[in-house]
Amino acid sequence: MPQLGFGIWQVPEPQAIVVVSEALRAGYRSIDTATIYGNEGAIPRALAEAEVARSEVFVTTKLWNSSQGFDAALRAFDKSLAELQTDYVDLYLIHWPAPRRDLYVETYKALVRLKEEGRARSIGVSNFGPEHLRRVVDEVGEAPALNQIELHPRFAQGELRKVHAELGIVTEAWSPLGQGALLTDPVVLALAEKHARTAAQVLLRWHLQHGHVVIPKSSTKSRIHENFQVFDFALDDGDLQQLDALDSPEGRIGPDPYTATF
Repeated sequence: MPQLGFGIWQVPEPQAIVVVSEALRAGYRSIDTATIYGNEGAIPRALAEAEVARSEVFVTTKLWNSSQGFDAALRAFDKSLAELQTDYVDLYLIHWPAPRRDLYVETYKALVRLKEEGRARSIGVSNFGPEHLRRVVDEVGEAPALNQIELHPRFAQGELRKVHAELGIVTEAWSPLGQGALLTDPVVLALAEKHARTAAQVLLRWHLQHGHVVIPKSSTKSRIHENFQVFDFALDDGDLQQLDALDSPEGRIGPDPYTATF
């Protein structure tokens, strides 16, 4: 899985075709979508437009909460494959634990079945906390390959990342730029000036150097390309420490997986 990918949350399908095509031309080879985004169908059309083979791109999609449960998950996966016009996905995730439904363990067993069949080459979860992860491991006997979580310097999720390291789970960051809020942070701007880079590039380097998989999103052609130009410079230890110091218990922007009701 490429460490730097491209996300299309909140991008309507017609626009997603355009931006994914541009991302592929820029060099991205990992695309992250989800059933709830309503834009899975953009992926095959963008591949055709950019003249990139399906086999060259790592495609991730996610199961929505209303389709949790063993049989429902298998049906939802078939619908996603139809939208994606492919016979496999590279990574299939449970989008949220939705603990009030109490179906995520049963759902994960369905994902294990899909992996055994070869239709999902890797399986994982998104927005799972330590208790959710440990329960899956205890009851299913297999750790998710990856957990995609809200993660940025203001919400660094240190304890959860320690659990990932313990269980051998890859950490993937959504909202890696803090939904844009960090782009005007004085610390980030000072480091951008120091390295003659954009604020977004500095933040993406922070993720990459901490070992996170990261999926920035942009609908602007110039930023799509700029966000990919992050492999020819590095932050020093002092830079990383300044960004690490931005972490706050109140830094969460998105929903809390333990209390979200959807």
